[in-house]
Amino acid sequence: MRLNPKPDLIEHLPRLRRYARALTGDVVRADDLVQDTFERALARLDLWQPGSDLRAWLFTLMHNLFVNQLRTRRPQDTALDEALDIPVSGGQMEALTARDMHAALVRLPDEQREVILLVGLEQFSYAEAAQVLGVPIGTIMSRLARARERMRHMLAGAPAVQLKVVK
Repeated sequence: MRLNPKPDLIEHLPRLRRYARALTGDVVRADDLVQDTFERALARLDLWQPGSDLRAWLFTLMHNLFVNQLRTRRPQDTALDEALDIPVSGGQMEALTARDMHAALVRLPDEQREVILLVGLEQFSYAEAAQVLGVPIGTIMSRLARARERMRHMLAGAPAVQLKVVK
């Protein structure tokens, strides 16, 4: 019988990798962020409270690491051509939509992008997202509303082809 069971951190790896890739926009930096998160989690496992939400604790660690990394380095502007290397074949419209979504997501301010990823992609509740980011629930709600509106505006754009009205 084990008195101090260790949580299964590995089961959260896919979600952490997905969130890290969305945050950083770069596969290599995302993998480094996930590795740093796991290193910190293992080194500070005694700070995790058994019975509390391990997923939220791991996302909080990742968020704090990401913010610290942003403070130490200047974000790089990524050209749209370099934003995604999605091969376009068969599902061209879906690939173009994914590219446009990613480009709009990258252009959001960090605070809005983090909230939209946690609530929209990772399906955190507002309370869980507030806990991860260390802000009040109202802040989560307003950031999410502003992020959604900004995404709508960026994705609406002008139509690519102007159609002529024929009478």
